[in-house]
Amino acid sequence: MQKLRCGVIGLGMGRFHVAGYISHPNAEVVSIADMSRERLDEIGEIHHIGARYTDAEEMLQKESLDIVSVATPNAYHKPLTLAAFKAGCHVICEKPMALNAREGKAMVEAAKKAGKRLMINFSYRFYNQSWALKQQVEAGLLGKVYYATTQWHRRRGIPTMGSHFTTKALSGGGPLIDLGVHRLDLALWLMGYPKPVWVMGGAYDPIARELALQTNKTYDVEDFAAGQVRFEDGATLTIEASWASNRFENEHMETRLYGDKGGLVQHNINQDYQFEAEMFMEKMGSQLDVKVHSVGDCPPSAMHHFVDCIVNDKPHTATGEEALIVQEILDAIYASAQKGAPVRIKS
Repeated sequence: MQKLRCGVIGLGMGRFHVAGYISHPNAEVVSIADMSRERLDEIGEIHHIGARYTDAEEMLQKESLDIVSVATPNAYHKPLTLAAFKAGCHVICEKPMALNAREGKAMVEAAKKAGKRLMINFSYRFYNQSWALKQQVEAGLLGKVYYATTQWHRRRGIPTMGSHFTTKALSGGGPLIDLGVHRLDLALWLMGYPKPVWVMGGAYDPIARELALQTNKTYDVEDFAAGQVRFEDGATLTIEASWASNRFENEHMETRLYGDKGGLVQHNINQDYQFEAEMFMEKMGSQLDVKVHSVGDCPPSAMHHFVDCIVNDKPHTATGEEALIVQEILDAIYASAQKGAPVRIKS
């Protein structure tokens, strides 16, 4: 069959999208866009991509593409996604899907109107241990999940002061929307995406505020956030995320689920980006701990999975609808932090 023609906008995280597409035998990256000519030439030369644009809109108008990745700062996710749908493309957008749920809803509605797919790059689903845990949860090994915790903390890992990461108009927030979004999706995915009904949250910036004053750089987001989510089925989830916190680990990621038949944990090891997972259960009166090693059919990346689902006409994971639930929770945590009171999610 003819290969799907892919284009990538934004070559920071987008360089990983390029690699993800070309790993699939039915896809090819035919064009790339970035404001940096240096990055365009670097990625273009590595992967032999001739069509290089400093204007993403121009790329969408001139190239006949099947799939487009939007891997830009958050403020540009919505307009570029809508432009890609208008150009007749399916879209993978980087996380978070948008600055807020209002923008995210517009993206979901635009995908439906265009008859195109929208996937969000929740990449932490695509680790072997995560994929294996999902299979076990769906098989009923945990029973009813009633509580979960999910975290991503850094001791000191604030992005460049004054960059789009630390500017709320471009990012929508700090570590909660940058790091916490991944761990929130992973927990919700493992839980089966229950419907959230209310949220209580807090957001703080004591460490970053002092650094920003010293450097005279823009920093109007949090450096630490936490929230508790109550779901319609009675379950509760606690989420924490930080770029700066006074703790032992330089990098700590962990997601735990507690069910009436068993529990699980997935966490990073050696303060790095390698993971391990375990499940805990009771069988015949004995308490058992089961180490999860790997699973055979885990897709190597979101991009590979997306291409495969389009080629084989199968549903894809990490849908726009799921991402919208994540965005509603993030919005509610920020709103609760500002109000100092719980916030109900109405949708």
